[in-house]
Amino acid sequence: EVQLVESGGGLVQAGGSLRLSCAASGFTFDDYAIGWFRQAPGKEREGVSCISSSDGSTYYADSVKGRFTISSDNAKNTVYLQMNSLKPEDTAVYYCAAGNFMTLAFMEYDYWGQGTQVTVSS
Repeated sequence: EVQLVESGGGLVQAGGSLRLSCAASGFTFDDYAIGWFRQAPGKEREGVSCISSSDGSTYYADSVKGRFTISSDNAKNTVYLQMNSLKPEDTAVYYCAAGNFMTLAFMEYDYWGQGTQVTVSS
């Protein structure tokens, strides 16, 4: 059974940091790209960052470039999203997903976690 489990969300003040984790199981981790997405109330799901589990290449949305860092520990089948300099507009439910392509287009991803809430207070 494919599972993606996010953790690490919470409440933080603006300017603070959080590290999200995405633990994957039930599929060949190295064969997939892992993406982080977020969805705020009333807004569309937005791609944040993605990483290729095979070669470690990464991609970021312009809104988070320079503040967020995605990384992968293939021995643990886990992807991390280090979020620094958080802003209130980063508030959303954050999801990780697995797909065959390095893209921030959420429809290209096949497997999804349940999400973790990130709230940034001003």
